Amino acid sequence: MSPAVPLASVPVLHIEGGVATITLNRPAQRNRLENADLKALLAHFDTVNRDAAVRVLVLTANTSGQPRPVFCAGYDIGGFDEPGHGSTFFEEIPDALAAMRPVTVCALNGSVYGGATDVVLACDLRIGLLGIEWRMPATALGLHYYPSGLQRYVSRFGLAATKRAFLTARPFTDRQLEALGLFEALVGPGDWAATQQALVRDMLALAPVAVQDTKQSIREIEAGLGDVARMREREQRASQSADFAEGRAAFAQRRAPVFTGR
Repeated sequence: MSPAVPLASVPVLHIEGGVATITLNRPAQRNRLENADLKALLAHFDTVNRDAAVRVLVLTANTSGQPRPVFCAGYDIGGFDEPGHGSTFFEEIPDALAAMRPVTVCALNGSVYGGATDVVLACDLRIGLLGIEWRMPATALGLHYYPSGLQRYVSRFGLAATKRAFLTARPFTDRQLEALGLFEALVGPGDWAATQQALVRDMLALAPVAVQDTKQSIREIEAGLGDVARMREREQRASQSADFAEGRAAFAQRRAPVFTGR
């Protein structure tokens, strides 16, 4: 069930049934991220990581009252004037999100701009709302983007689309984003809730430790830090787990497995 959120505030965290939902919550400002929002996000990420019962994190936005839905208009550039903030501080958000223990899903229910695009890319999976647009205006503002963000762009978008994003600052349509393989699904408002719920349900049905260990191995490979010995240890741990025994038994008995995370 989607949590109720106050009219306007820092991002709101709701945890229920193994799923954490973080909702950006400044709809009148097109969910622009201020430094207070960044601090709240880091605190929420820490809370979620520490809660072993949370297996999926959904990041979404409150778009109520907006003439056209905007997931996030990016970072408030006024924050650059605050000591100790700016792009280096903002970079901590997608970096921390990319390193989260649970599987992360961005429910991209509106258009997205600037640094918020990297927050979307930092999630493991994404569903998108039909009609949205995506724009990275860094060079139009005179900015060189931070290294980890450029790396994520090249990894998720590919080199050609990354060059288009940064070297033209032109927007991408929803269909252009879909063609890049960015979305698990691209759907209209009528199918939005059911699509999100089905994706989360499918992930919750998987073996928890196998999912988390596999996610970590994939992340290490992507970062060029893949260690075969470490991955073999995870493989061995999974093969000896109660969950693997349950998975095999359920397959033989043609029933849904009941995993315990052991």
